[in-house]
Amino acid sequence: MFGKLFGRKDAQRPALPVIRNVTIGRTVVLDPLAWRRLGGEAKFALDRDTLEITAQGLIHLNDGAFVHRFYTDDEILFQVVSDDREGQRANDFTVFVPWASEYPADRADRDLWAERLRARTFQPEGLPEYRRLWFGEDAERQDPVTLWEDVYYDREGATPDRRLFQTTMLFHRELSGGEGRELLLALTAEPEDGDVTHETMIGLPLSVGEFKA
Repeated sequence: MFGKLFGRKDAQRPALPVIRNVTIGRTVVLDPLAWRRLGGEAKFALDRDTLEITAQGLIHLNDGAFVHRFYTDDEILFQVVSDDREGQRANDFTVFVPWASEYPADRADRDLWAERLRARTFQPEGLPEYRRLWFGEDAERQDPVTLWEDVYYDREGATPDRRLFQTTMLFHRELSGGEGRELLLALTAEPEDGDVTHETMIGLPLSVGEFKA
């Protein structure tokens, strides 16, 4: 997963934004009822409610929004989307847990994965079918989103420790009984100084009352 791709450097970097009091070296406390209420149908599972943040990612989207990512050592991801870099207009909160991480065997393997990202539905091994959330389901094929993520291990330096180019698509499924929505993030991660991997993560949307730091 992401953690395998990151190295550590001694370069100095500018302070990263602190989002809802979350940054490197702090903890995020989740309300476990956010996933325990979902029952047995949900595939999202988390064995604790406290996340110790050891890495922070920053993504600047083409529409001007920012994605703030906060990682634990075991690659759990707490994500915040905001209309501004400083996170004052944060409007979307999600926690993701890793499901699978694979190294493509060859070009054919990468091409097959790329086609799966374009499809209307996505079904990893061992999971149910998820439907495309980004861009809707009207188009049979849809190009995924591409972005750069700058990843830091120390919030006080001048440059990121790693930069990753990602090709990604978000899928979802509605749980029965109106219990909620489960997300699936599928992506190709291409670090500047590492091997390409195919990543799958299961996510859960959070309200502002379901976490604190």
